[in-house]
Amino acid sequence: MADNNRITLYDLQLASGCTISPFVWRTKYALAHKGFDIDIVPGGFTGILDRTDGRSERLPAIVDGKEWVLDSWVIAEYLDEKYPDRPMLFEGPSMKVLTKFIDAWLWRTAIGPWFRCYILDYHNLSLPQDHEYVRTTRENIFLGGQKLEDVQAGREERLPLVPPTLEPLRQLLRETKWLGGDKPNFADYTALATFLWTGSVATTPPLTADDPLRDWLDRGFDLYDGLGRHPGMHSLFGLELREGDPEPFLKQGTGTAPAPVNRGAGTTPLPEPVKAA
Repeated sequence: MADNNRITLYDLQLASGCTISPFVWRTKYALAHKGFDIDIVPGGFTGILDRTDGRSERLPAIVDGKEWVLDSWVIAEYLDEKYPDRPMLFEGPSMKVLTKFIDAWLWRTAIGPWFRCYILDYHNLSLPQDHEYVRTTRENIFLGGQKLEDVQAGREERLPLVPPTLEPLRQLLRETKWLGGDKPNFADYTALATFLWTGSVATTPPLTADDPLRDWLDRGFDLYDGLGRHPGMHSLFGLELREGDPEPFLKQGTGTAPAPVNRGAGTTPLPEPVKAA
């Protein structure tokens, strides 16, 4: 049981003190959602095993009283099971399935491309003692031996290709205030964590200033006394497009969008019939 309403969270940070891990970000939001005060144990990529007394090589990790819990998804499930009297992160098994889908889609759609656009910034912004670790692991494990500098080079050509792929998220958020409905839940925190990760390293903005996602993102970053407003964050907005770049998002009422609700005969405009020649 949490002591004095406090739970300890092992953070993964950049030199600015800003959280770098999307998994830690979503855990911060989950703890705040459940109403806990958070005691942060700071640190970077190196020394995690020592900080956790040999319990884990990866973060997040929380300590609730004397109980250690690892992995952001396991932590979220633990918080709901241990504290069902507090606001729930998941409203039933179907919400877990949908959250996993949103998470997988955003990793492929956004984090994957943005990772290659910001990988050198990711290295440069990390703690000095983490530079060698970040370079070695990312080049050898994630990039197939490519140099960070070579992978990030030419991102001006690639950054404008990502915003159009986020249109399904925009369309959904035109219909609802939060992914959780009237109130945010773990689906929102999982998706917000994608953009919080990006903002921690995005020295060049990935989204245009007028992106409709801004409303949801601003509201999400403002939650829980501005949990996502760390001074080490970079702005997500301000991507400048060049001639020939794709439109970053569909204007409302144009393009491919979900079909309008059928409200009976005469309520849905039909196309004019084609006249015979």
